[in-house]
Amino acid sequence: MEDQQSEPSAVTETGPEASDELELDPAAEPAGEKSADATEAEPDGEAEAESEPETAVDARRGRRKLGLRIAVAASAALFVGSAAFAAAAAQPYLLDRAEVATKIDVARTAARAIHTLWNYTPENLDTLPDRAAVYLSGDLEAQYRKFIAAIADSNKQAKVTDSTEIVGAAVESLNGPEATVLIYTNTSATSELSKTIPQIKYLTYRLYMKRDQNRWVVTRMPTITSLDLTPRFQS
Repeated sequence: MEDQQSEPSAVTETGPEASDELELDPAAEPAGEKSADATEAEPDGEAEAESEPETAVDARRGRRKLGLRIAVAASAALFVGSAAFAAAAAQPYLLDRAEVATKIDVARTAARAIHTLWNYTPENLDTLPDRAAVYLSGDLEAQYRKFIAAIADSNKQAKVTDSTEIVGAAVESLNGPEATVLIYTNTSATSELSKTIPQIKYLTYRLYMKRDQNRWVVTRMPTITSLDLTPRFQS
């Protein structure tokens, strides 16, 4: 019987093939190098993780700034709208107040005119036309001067004193630069001939007025009511 021995190649020939297989796997890397690369990659992940919160913060800041701008713009628009509404609502009120103020001015001017025209004494009768001219238009002023000139001498001789009290005034109409005013008066006149008994009258005037630059003047003043209230004594 022959001895059966195993061939040396049956054991040793597999080594070169195994080494060849190892050399043919270029993708395989040493474990140490791979772990090193993984370790080096970790800081990049941390950096990305850190950058994400910063980006979120910036985004929130941007949204807050945008919201603030929108709120400011909305507030400004609301203020402008409110101001416009208030102005529109106040306009009729202001117009009414202006008209009331004009009527008061006209009524006061008319009352002063009548008070000046029909209050006089023998001592100041000569200067009366000049004092009254402030309230009268050109034509009416000329008529009033003629009237005073006609009664001046006789009233001075009789020592007539005329006193007029304004008891009421009302603006009858107001149309731009023209107005009509009613003036209610109590008038009393005394003289030496009446002996201490005054002549008393209740008179109502209608004054037609117009605006002359910055003042109101009387153009006409007819008497619409005249009541003689002088006491009568029977002998």
